[in-house]
This record gives sequence, C-alpha cells and structure tokens, in this order.
Amino acid sequence: MKGSKKQNILKIIPLGGLGEVGRNMMLFEYQKKILIVDMGLRFPEESMPGVDYIIPNTSYLNGKENQILGVIFTHGHYDHIGALPYLIEKLKPGTPMFAGALTRGIILKRQEDFPEKPKPKIKTIKDKERIKLGPFEIEFVKMNHNIPDTFALFIKSPVGNIFHTADFKFDENPVYDTPVDFERLKKIGKRGILLLMSDSTDAEEDGHSLSEKEIMENLEKIFKKAKGRIIAATFASLINRIQQIITLSEKYKRKVVIEGYSMKTNVEIAKKLGYLKIQKGTQILPKEIENYPDSKITILCTGVQGEDRAVLMRIANREHPRLRFKEGDSVIFSSSVIPGNERTVQILKDNILRQKTQVFHYGMMDIHTGGHAKKEELLQMIKIMKPKFFIPIHGQYSMLVTHAQIAKEAGIPEKNILIAENGNVVHLTPKRISLSKEKVPSNYVMVDGLGVGDVGEVVLRDRKVLADDGIFVIIAIVDRQTGRVRGSPDIISRGFVYLRESKELLSETRKKVIRIVNKATGGGIVNWAYIKDEIKEKIGGFLYSKTQRRPMVLPVIIEV
Repeated sequence: MKGSKKQNILKIIPLGGLGEVGRNMMLFEYQKKILIVDMGLRFPEESMPGVDYIIPNTSYLNGKENQILGVIFTHGHYDHIGALPYLIEKLKPGTPMFAGALTRGIILKRQEDFPEKPKPKIKTIKDKERIKLGPFEIEFVKMNHNIPDTFALFIKSPVGNIFHTADFKFDENPVYDTPVDFERLKKIGKRGILLLMSDSTDAEEDGHSLSEKEIMENLEKIFKKAKGRIIAATFASLINRIQQIITLSEKYKRKVVIEGYSMKTNVEIAKKLGYLKIQKGTQILPKEIENYPDSKITILCTGVQGEDRAVLMRIANREHPRLRFKEGDSVIFSSSVIPGNERTVQILKDNILRQKTQVFHYGMMDIHTGGHAKKEELLQMIKIMKPKFFIPIHGQYSMLVTHAQIAKEAGIPEKNILIAENGNVVHLTPKRISLSKEKVPSNYVMVDGLGVGDVGEVVLRDRKVLADDGIFVIIAIVDRQTGRVRGSPDIISRGFVYLRESKELLSETRKKVIRIVNKATGGGIVNWAYIKDEIKEKIGGFLYSKTQRRPMVLPVIIEV
C-alpha cells in the first residue's frame, strides 16, 4: 500500500530560472519518466570575466537519457532555448523536441553555428495542438509576449492538471498579433487546475503592462518629428518591435538598414515564416545609405544593452566600417535596461549624446514595454485558473516572494503556495505540495569559448584578482650546487605597477627574494614548493604593505 502511494507523486525539479532571471529549465518526472520544459542560458555577471554564458547543470539527468520523453520550448528567447547547443549531446539521439514555428527556426539557425553538434529534431506545434508523451498530455495555449509563437502549457498528469504560463502578459491591443483568448483560458480554468506555475519577472511592478499599441503611437511621435536619420536599437528577438519600426519607416517613406548578426538572422527567419512583413524596396544595404537623404533613412540595430561588440557600441566608438553618428540623428533605445547593465548603458548614452545626436529612451517616454505580466495581470491569471496549489517561477527570489504574496491575496491558502529554488525537488500529489529533502545539483555551468564547465570558482577568482590588481612574476635563477641566487631576479609586472616608475619598490622586492631563497636553501635538502610558497606569501604581504594592492604573485625558480 505504501509503495502505491509513493508512486502517485509527481516530481517537479527546476534546474534554472528560480531565484534568477534566465537559464530557465524545468523537469517534470513521474515514475522515472521525464518531461523537460525549456533549456535556457543566462548572461554572465560583472564578476565573471571572460565567461560567455551560464547554462543549467544537467548532471541529474546523467544515466537517465532513456527516461527523457521529450523537450518542449515555450518560445524563442535565449533564456529559454540558448543552452540547447551545449546540452544536446547529453540527450539521447533523436529525443523528440517541440516548438512553435518561429522558435524552431531560431533554434535550427543557431545550431548552424555548432556544425560539430547533432542537429535537433524539432516538431512544429500550433496553438490548441495536443501531444502525448508518456504519462503526460500537453496542450499548447497561445500567449502574448514580446516574441511571436509563445505558448503556455496545459499539462495533464496522473496527479492532476498543471498550467505553466511560460513568459506572458495580457495585451488587449497587441500589434501584429492577436490578443490572448480569455474565454479559452476560463474554460481551461474550469477543467480544474491542481497547480499553477506562473511567470514572476515583473511581479514587483504595480499595475498592468503597457500595450504595444501605446508603444507604436509613441514611436510614431519620434518618426513625425525626426529631421535626420533614425537609429533604433532593440533586442534582436523583439520581432514585434522590429515590425513596428519597419512599418513606421514605410509610412514615412524611409529606407531601412538592418545591422547586427543576430538582428539580420532573426529578421530573415521571421520574414521566411511570415511573421515579419517588409515591402519590396524598403530594406537596403549599408553601402546604399549615401544614395538617400538622412531624412529617409532608418537604421535598425542591436546593442541596446551596451554590449561591447554590438552595432550601437561600435558606431558610438567610431569603430563601425560604414556608420558614424552625426548631428540631427535620433537614437531610440527601445528596451528596458537589464539589471546590472545600468552603468554600461548610461556611458553609451552619454557617448552618443556627445556626438550631437538626440537620444530617446523608455525613461523619457513609453517606447518600450516588457513581455511580462505585472501585478494586475498576475492576479487576473490566478483568478482565472483558480488553482489548488501555486508555484511562482521565472524570477529573482524577491520576485518569487512578491508573486507568492499576490497568490495569497487572491485567496490561495499559504500552505498551498510553495516557493522553490533551483535544485529543489517538489513533490506534488492530488492533496499535497511539498519540498523533498532531496536536492539535485543546480550550480552554474559556465561556457567560455569552446570550454563548457571547465571554468570554475577558482578560475573566476584568479581572473578577478588579475583584473583588480594585476600579476607580478618573479624569475630567480638559482645555482644548483650552492643554492644561491645568481644575479638579480627578473620581474615582470602586468596591471600592477609601471616598472619604470617603481624602481625603489622593485629593488627592495629583489633583495627580499634573494634573502628568502638563500635562507631556505642553506640547510642542504631543498623543498622548492615550500620556497615558492614563501616567496608568494612574503612578497605578496610586502607589496600590499607598500601599495594596498594584492597582485597575483607567480614565482618562477630556474635551477642551473
């Protein structure tokens, strides 16, 4: 009897996305059959020099390849699809994958950058379509976000019905999209929702998210007034925003130049699939700009977060081969600033303004709306679904806590609300939701160039030391027979002190190194590892006492 009870438990395991923004990956496991929802990445923090991306730790799935039923991608943003190229080899060849047409197109195009990796087999799914994977039946529910083909998931499981909202907002006036079908959502709610898992990204924001219609109207005000070129920067994945800017350009008889690898790629995919419409003759090449007056040019580009090598930064730094800012340009930042990028974006704006341009950003007027529901919409979703249990997903811990409070205000008992974090194992039964004592690995796996997971905390710490205080290399040549230092040790300093202006410090350092080596080698048997540690510790302390900085001290002992 006990065994049968235990079998009736659904495990829900977040490997990323809970307690952070990005790296979304969720497992649903029933009787050793596993359904995966999303495989996302997140971008590194400032304290992670050299790291390209952070992806989920999937070691829990090691040896369970045959138990994985399939992977569902809710939409085409990299924080939901971006880890696939790095994780695909951990899946059994031919593992079924499901995504909307645009999401599928973006995944397959990106996979071309990884020719040595297997090509994923992805089935295109549509709104209202249902699929069966082992004990799970999944129905796809179209939602409004800031990229087309975003689907919430109605998951019918042996323990009860789950509704996973994915990223969503309620926009009654979306541009180039249809609004969410509230009647259908209400009907789904009436089926009886055991568990609602809902997007928490904007849970701390009061009110209702802005409609894309309002954004379009505000963007048009800029197009009406602009006398020179319009340079509009946004995310390459904001297909709706890209379409708005193209449509306004066509209305005001402007030619459009699209710059930035990811922007060009996504535009081509969206055009091919019919999600983006551009009139013949609207799009021109950068080299054709000089054929038209400034008042007839729009440049659509990437770099809205101040990324080093993105188009906007290269134009601002005068590093772009063809484009330069000039007086009369109107620069539009059509995105909010990702937390952590505020300083970089501010420096970029200042740099652009110094070049006599006009800058418009969402802090001045509503020319950007996020793709995430705010408090009012989150409350509405809970009231529509009327779930027995509730888990806030997708967000920093404070966002999850705020969303849990919204659920409580909506009438869900506190004991039925569970805040989970990455690596937790949630147990769900028809009568109970709880955290298991079991935890699975969910630490960061860092991607650095071709290396996946080979950069750990020690490497990062070393990089931070090098970035903060530099490196100090001491090369001492030691006579093997006498154990004495020959000549004067060589010193190489990078990022610590300028050698030519620190002669006194270097002279004292050399004397100390000679004393340390000669003292340690005077007793016969020589322990070179000990001597290197002594140099590291004593010279490190000496340099700190003189400069209040701690460079990485690397002693090199050469016996001759």
